[in-house]
Amino acid sequence: MLRTRVFLRKTEMRTFKNYEYKVKIMVDQHQMNSATVSGNAEWNSNQADSAKPAAGPLASVRYTTILLLGVYFGVVLTKAEAVRWQRIHDMFRLQDSHLYYVILTAIVVAMVALQLLKRFRVKTLDGSEISYKPKPYHTGVLLGGLLFGAGWAITGACPGPVYIQLGAGEWWAAITLFGAFLGMYCYALLKSRLPH
Repeated sequence: MLRTRVFLRKTEMRTFKNYEYKVKIMVDQHQMNSATVSGNAEWNSNQADSAKPAAGPLASVRYTTILLLGVYFGVVLTKAEAVRWQRIHDMFRLQDSHLYYVILTAIVVAMVALQLLKRFRVKTLDGSEISYKPKPYHTGVLLGGLLFGAGWAITGACPGPVYIQLGAGEWWAAITLFGAFLGMYCYALLKSRLPH
């Protein structure tokens, strides 16, 4: 027991020192970058503008593509009946397996897509590598999952479908959206006290 405590204490100290070292490097780099920028007399507005994301036709094409993909996603969810309150209610009461098949299909597609992204080393639009880092399991995952599931069963909506329901004229979805924003606000307030 004592050996375990000593080992854990040493591990904690090593982790803390490593974290402290990384923070020091980040602070030093920030100070160095600030000094370079403020001390550089050649810095002008043209250089500053070149660091900004591209605007104009390329940006509008990008935003149009994102909008069209969002509309397509909404159509797919509507056609799959993933936005119907009765379907969701029946799924949680284990009376209808339709949405279980929809969710299973989405999981399989995501698994295959992630494997293809890894295999072909696909990069994001800004050139960085796409990587997936799983988050560690903790009690908050279970509690959050239970709360999310209960809210989903009661309201018949989760974050994606609530916007589709609003677009389809389902006025009660505004209450669900308000509840989602209220939940996010409460989480931000209580984040430091929750298990992470």
